Amino acid sequence: MNTSERSMQLRVAAHMSWAKTKDRSARTANARKQSHHTRFIEQARALHPDGTDKQIADAAEALKTAHYRQLALKSAQARRIRKELADADKQRRNRQLLKSAGTSPTAA
Repeated sequence: MNTSERSMQLRVAAHMSWAKTKDRSARTANARKQSHHTRFIEQARALHPDGTDKQIADAAEALKTAHYRQLALKSAQARRIRKELADADKQRRNRQLLKSAGTSPTAA
């Protein structure tokens, strides 16, 4: 079985599993309990133990935004580094090709 067929087989199994689930909310309760949103609420409560529900919600939203912006920054940095490494590798290969062809890089 190739990967495409395996993927389709797994999707069918997942849909069958959900079709047999009577209480979807109960099935996903544990995941919701462990979600990022809960973590941000807990962090906000730790930062503002005497805060109102509105203040906690606002702080949790700010923490969530900061978290995802931090992930975006790390992602952008990783993409930049990968591009720089690829460019440097490309330049190195070009120099090797020119050298093996007997051509100097300045003459090309």
